[in-house]
Amino acid sequence: MLTIPLNLLQSTQTPHSGYHWDGSSRSFFEGWYYRVTLPHCGQTFAFMYSIEDPIGSKPYSGGAAQILGANDEYICRTFPDVKKFWGSPDVLGLGHWGKTDLHTPPLYLLPNEFERHIQSGYQATATLNQGEIHDPATGNYCRWLYEIQPIYYWGNQNSIQQSTAGWVSSLQIFEPGWQILMAHGLASGSIDWNGKIYEFTNAPAYSEKNWGGAFPQKWFWLNCNSFDGEPDLALTAGGGRRGVLWWMESVAMIGLHYQGKFYEFVPWNAKVEWDIQPWGRWQMRARNLDYEIELTGTTHLPGTPLRAPTANGLVFCCRDTMQGKLDLELRKLSSGKSSTILKAESSLCGLEIGGGSWDNSWHSK
Repeated sequence: MLTIPLNLLQSTQTPHSGYHWDGSSRSFFEGWYYRVTLPHCGQTFAFMYSIEDPIGSKPYSGGAAQILGANDEYICRTFPDVKKFWGSPDVLGLGHWGKTDLHTPPLYLLPNEFERHIQSGYQATATLNQGEIHDPATGNYCRWLYEIQPIYYWGNQNSIQQSTAGWVSSLQIFEPGWQILMAHGLASGSIDWNGKIYEFTNAPAYSEKNWGGAFPQKWFWLNCNSFDGEPDLALTAGGGRRGVLWWMESVAMIGLHYQGKFYEFVPWNAKVEWDIQPWGRWQMRARNLDYEIELTGTTHLPGTPLRAPTANGLVFCCRDTMQGKLDLELRKLSSGKSSTILKAESSLCGLEIGGGSWDNSWHSK
């Protein structure tokens, strides 16, 4: 059976691209998120892969693949056998086999080999996302295969790529870690969603991950790289209340890639403010020495509940839509004055809230 070394699949990657589990028995999860947006039909497909307590024989040991598909519809499949999961410690590469006629330890397969031998499961790298899952209760299914050409990772083009949470994310200080793997790329391939086949070429693609022993108590997220008339623009913003050693802190950040340049607004270089409604409206503002940015995300859609790893396993604890509206303005600051560099909008923005206590809006202090 032919396989190819993963290290030949990419030349550039962000920190934290590899699988983080150290083999210990401490509570641990790792999750990956791949997304492709199809502007010509206004649909988005988000693929969420996760592994919990990979040492096995724990109450929540196992993996899953979730898909938020056309019209915010949802399908999920669990993979209880942790021994059929693989992740590369050095580069972005992972997979989980379900139903298969192979009796070998799991590993990366050439796409046609995967199609031939894996009836249920997935595999993903920096340049490929492939899989097939079925829901026996409903008969719904999804089969996907697309290749990815990365454009922006996390940082300026042709520079050393950055940790999303800064250098301290290399230490076991934050729970969880968070890394945008690819802020913007172009995907080409096809997705079979319950018999409707979506074929695409150079569609906007995105990927990120998180890992650790605990999920945030509460969080929000905005993400878009499909803007009206701005093909070279990608935004990721979010915030959460997370554990730092023995205390909790609320933090937020905004990252923007535009015309080869990375605009970063993070707690150590900017003031970041937010006002997030329990559902329907996300507002953020940030300002550093040179730039300021304002974001407003809105939706009238109800959103779709999704599962996330928690202390009690994979449970419904967040809500998403991939069809949110977004208004964005970026301004340059100079001599006390501000001038607009960019105004952009989209109706294909990912919007999310997660965690507990969303009875009221959440304002930054």
